[in-house]
Amino acid sequence: MPALTQNTQPPVPRRVLIISPSFPPNNAPDMQRVRMSLPHYHENGWEPVVLAVAPETHGGSREEELEATVPADIRIHRVCAFPVKLARLFGIGNLGLRAWWSLFRAGKKIIREEKIDLVFISNTQFVSFTLGRLWLRLTGVPYVIDLQDPWRTDYYEQKGSRKPPGGWKYKLARFQARHLESWSFRKLSGLISVSGQYIDDLGGRYSWFRDIPTETIIFGASENDLTAVRKKPAQEVDPEHRGLVRLVYTGAAGPITPHAVNLVFQALKNFHDKRPDRANRLRLEFHGTSYAPADRAQPTIMPYAERLGVSDLVRETAARMGHLDALRLQTEAHGLMLLGSADTAYSPSKLYPYFLAGRPMLGLVPHNSVLEKLLQELNCAHLISFDLDGENSAAVLSLQKFFELALAGFPTGFWPTRNEELFRREYLAPALTARQCALFDAALAYHQK
Repeated sequence: MPALTQNTQPPVPRRVLIISPSFPPNNAPDMQRVRMSLPHYHENGWEPVVLAVAPETHGGSREEELEATVPADIRIHRVCAFPVKLARLFGIGNLGLRAWWSLFRAGKKIIREEKIDLVFISNTQFVSFTLGRLWLRLTGVPYVIDLQDPWRTDYYEQKGSRKPPGGWKYKLARFQARHLESWSFRKLSGLISVSGQYIDDLGGRYSWFRDIPTETIIFGASENDLTAVRKKPAQEVDPEHRGLVRLVYTGAAGPITPHAVNLVFQALKNFHDKRPDRANRLRLEFHGTSYAPADRAQPTIMPYAERLGVSDLVRETAARMGHLDALRLQTEAHGLMLLGSADTAYSPSKLYPYFLAGRPMLGLVPHNSVLEKLLQELNCAHLISFDLDGENSAAVLSLQKFFELALAGFPTGFWPTRNEELFRREYLAPALTARQCALFDAALAYHQK
C-alpha cells in the first residue's frame, strides 16, 4: 500500500477589503493603522485588498515617500471623489461625503467579483461606516469598524473643554452622529477601537452592542518607518539651532488641553524669570499643529506663548507635516513633549513613534488618564500629572526641573529603564496586526452563528 503523503499546501488566506479613503501618497492620521499593518496581514492568514480615493481628487496633503512603505504586491483600488473645489461651493469639504457614492459602487463590485470574506472600515470619515451595513444587506459579507475617534461625543460639554466650532457643519455632524451611529453599528460583526473607553461608551449606549466581538488596539509604530527615515539624507543643522536645546512636539494641537499648554508656558516663564541666561538656551518647538496646508494653516500654540510672554522661546510650524518628516524631527530632537488632553480617554498615537525615536520624553498628562497609565507601563517618560480642576503649582515646579535636566543633557542615571519588552510585544506593527486578524476571525465566527 503506497504511503500517504501529507498536503503541505498552506491554507488559502481569506480576503479582507479595507476601506481607507486616505492612502499613500496622501497622508492623513486615520490611514496609519492600515499602512503599517499591510506587510503583516499575510502571515496571519488574511489577504488585504485596499479601497481608497485617488490622490488627484483627495484634496488633502501628500507625502510621496510614504508609498515606499507599502508592499508592492498589495492590490489597491482607487475611486474618484467629487472635486473638492466644486464641493466647497456647497460648503462641503468632508472626504467621506465627497467619496461616499464612488466608494459604495466600487466596494459592492469588489466584494462580489473578488470573493471578499470581510470588510474592514478603518478611517475617521464616519459617514463611510454606513457602507458596511449596506454592503452586508446586498452581499451578505460581514463588516468590522475601526473606531479611531468617538463618533458621538460630549467632549465639548465637559468642563475645561474648548468651545465647539459652531456653525451648521458642526450641527450637521452632531445630527449625523446621533442618527447614523446606532444604525451603522447595529449589524456589525466586530469593532476595533484605539480606546477601551470608546467601547465602554458604546456598550453603555446600546445594550445589543455588548455581545459583539471587540478589541482595543492602538496604532503603535512600525520599525519600517524608522528604517525609511534613516535612509534619507541627514538634514543640515539650522544655524539658529546651534547651541540650543530643542524640545519638540509634533502633530495637531487640537486635542491638547489648554491646561497642558498653559502649564508648560507658565513653567517656562517662571524659569526665565529666575534664570534668563539658562532659559534663553531652550527652544520649545511645535510642528505640524494644524491639519491644514501651509496656505491655510493658522497658529494655535503661539497665542498662549504670547499671552505669557515667552514667545521668544517658542517656535510653531502650523502647516500639516508628513509622517516620516515628523519622525525625523523626533529622532533629531534633544527631548520630546507629550501633552495630554481634557479627554482622559485620549491615547495619542504619537506616543509610539516617540518611543521608537528613543529620545528623552516629557509626559504632561491629567491624573487618572489613559495616557498616564500607558506612560507608567512603558516607563519611558519624565511623567508629570496635573489636575484638570485644581491647583497645579507642583506640576509647574516639576516642569522647571525638566528644563534643567534638558539643559544638563539629560543625565543618564536619572532616566528610567524603558520597558522595551512590553513595547515590542504590545505596540509594534507585527503584534498589533496579529491582534487585528484575531478579531477578524472572531467577527467571521460571530457572523456565522
